[in-house]
Amino acid sequence: MPLLLDLHPDAYPLEGYRRKQLLEWVFVHGAPSFAAMTNLPAAARAELEQQYALNPFIRTETFESSDGSVKYLFTLPDQRQMEAVYMPYLDRKTICVSTMVGCPAKCAFCATGAMGFGRNLTPGEIVGQILAVSWDQGFSPRELRNLVFMGMGEPLLNYDHTIMAAKLLLHPQALGMSKRRVTLSTVGLAKGIRKLAAEDDLGIKLAISLHAPDEETRQRIIPTGQANSISEIMAAARDYQQVTGRRVTFEYAMLSGVNDHLWQADLLADLLQGLVSHVNLIPMNPWDGSGFSETPEAELQAFYDRLEARGVPVSVRRSRGRDAGAACGQLALKQPGAAGVSA
Repeated sequence: MPLLLDLHPDAYPLEGYRRKQLLEWVFVHGAPSFAAMTNLPAAARAELEQQYALNPFIRTETFESSDGSVKYLFTLPDQRQMEAVYMPYLDRKTICVSTMVGCPAKCAFCATGAMGFGRNLTPGEIVGQILAVSWDQGFSPRELRNLVFMGMGEPLLNYDHTIMAAKLLLHPQALGMSKRRVTLSTVGLAKGIRKLAAEDDLGIKLAISLHAPDEETRQRIIPTGQANSISEIMAAARDYQQVTGRRVTFEYAMLSGVNDHLWQADLLADLLQGLVSHVNLIPMNPWDGSGFSETPEAELQAFYDRLEARGVPVSVRRSRGRDAGAACGQLALKQPGAAGVSA
């Protein structure tokens, strides 16, 4: 049975104002079932039920962090599983979504990469994470302030489905988000970055997981670095900025004794000259069997200070949800603590 969320809003069933009602139930109210769409005629609801699936997931489990973040573990009809993370702040609601089951990038310090690749998610399975989280949290999907494609998977290796999902986020009849509030994170696939830049009227924000400024270190911790050199990635980032006018963010997981030397801070600053950019230093989030440890606070501060002294806009991004296995690099279908479960 086809998934309704895989359709473009213009292709939704029903006609006229009934279609408008259907779209509102899906994207304004986040209705989890056709039966909940009470202002649609019973016959229309029954017909929709027979022709389409609305909820992409057969099971949802939640794991709450002490900082208020919630990790969602979704089970798909084929029994595969993936995760999303809800991060509430005082002034905004942010959701981190997955684009794949597992991840083929195999970054050495990332628990998701250690899982390997399962399959790509469809556009509806990507957007469905947002609707499921908003329904569970009791707010309209349109109250979502920020969306990041930073969960499981490499978005640019599931390009078509990720882009369709992004366009649903921006579509005025769907979630109607601002392109400034949507960020796609990639391990650094130069061809994909250029293809993304060429998308008409997309212009979402780009984050590149660089994690090392020298080829030897980067190829050690990111196997895909062998196919995408740092010079190629930086050239693609400059092209992206020229086309979109967007600042480019560089993610940098701080790994003790690996990529946290001051000479690497200087080399990173050299790479970023002339580019409007921002660096997020991310303390490495622990997981069993990683073989890495996070950079001590004093050394992280020294790395930060060196970048700042070189004129590089930089911040330290303290990941949310570490105690729930929901932080950056921890998503691996682990189940810490007790879970709340819904069908």
